[in-house]
Amino acid sequence: MCIFCKIVKKEIPAKVIYEDEKTMAFLDINPRSKGHTLVIPKEHYETFEELPEDTALALIRTIKKVLEILKPLNFDGYNILNNNKPTAGQEVPHLHFHIIPRYKDEKEEVIKLSSPVEVDLDKVLEELKGEKS
Repeated sequence: MCIFCKIVKKEIPAKVIYEDEKTMAFLDINPRSKGHTLVIPKEHYETFEELPEDTALALIRTIKKVLEILKPLNFDGYNILNNNKPTAGQEVPHLHFHIIPRYKDEKEEVIKLSSPVEVDLDKVLEELKGEKS
């Protein structure tokens, strides 16, 4: 059983800030900033595409609620991150979203996408449509 499933079952303690029938939000034990929160589905799914639509919608609603809960921390911005599979940086194989409040004077580097890569967009579009060049 994964660590997040154990948190859902209350076998491991967590600083839960929100919980409903389908989702749970708790403070990250290795925070990148004050208020760094993880939002998870209570059922075990490894990646986003595995989620039933109703659970995906419940997660988005919970993310919005958590942002309201975190407002007293007076952050200046925030990141919402989701990594799927180890190649993309997923460390715990249970779908989760990071909500990372950002503060003007913090030392943690702001998360940015890497530099663009050179890709032939026409070929990508053809591939997506199943066309052959």
